Amino acid sequence: MHMQTVTETAIQKAERGIFTREQVAFWINSRGASLDALLKRAVASAEVRRICRGLYCLSSRFTSRQINPMELAQQIHGPSYISLETALSYHGWIPEAVHAITSVSPKRSRTFETPLGLFSFTCVPQSNLLAAVNRISEAGGGSFFVATPLKSLADYVYTHHGDWTGIAPLRESLRIDDENLAGLTGGDFDELLPVYRSGRVRRFLVGLRKELGR
Repeated sequence: MHMQTVTETAIQKAERGIFTREQVAFWINSRGASLDALLKRAVASAEVRRICRGLYCLSSRFTSRQINPMELAQQIHGPSYISLETALSYHGWIPEAVHAITSVSPKRSRTFETPLGLFSFTCVPQSNLLAAVNRISEAGGGSFFVATPLKSLADYVYTHHGDWTGIAPLRESLRIDDENLAGLTGGDFDELLPVYRSGRVRRFLVGLRKELGR
């Protein structure tokens, strides 16, 4: 069977196998119903996978590298950054494997079930979205934004708990080692305290800082 037009073009032009409907429209100079028909055929042939509305990727047999779900998250729903359980697991602060990719966004909270996994986005009000967020570059050319461990904890407290004010619940609920917490500095707290409007997040940061003597 002849390879679908969209597939052929995406193999040549899609960065790391990920592309949008708008990119295909530009590549093949086609719009409207004819473009949708071409995309539908490529998906039906299993050469292309539809991730969510307007976002697609090549089947793994056409790409030399696996798509990093943390990079993909920011294309599914942006602006956003990896945080909460996924970031804590990424930094090695929690022992559990995380099954959903968890992110924070200024937009409304949403969850996307995709062929490449479950992606959840939580709205956490803050004055500077990228404070204490680092850009991680990958060898293959991709990149993603991930919160520092302390910011991930602050986002977690906002999302899940209203009354954490010190070390004990971090040990008991998340099984975080004291060794990890010992690495936090006064500067980490200085950077984050002005960012959050939530009283419970601020109480958590102030209480944790006091217990750690930072």
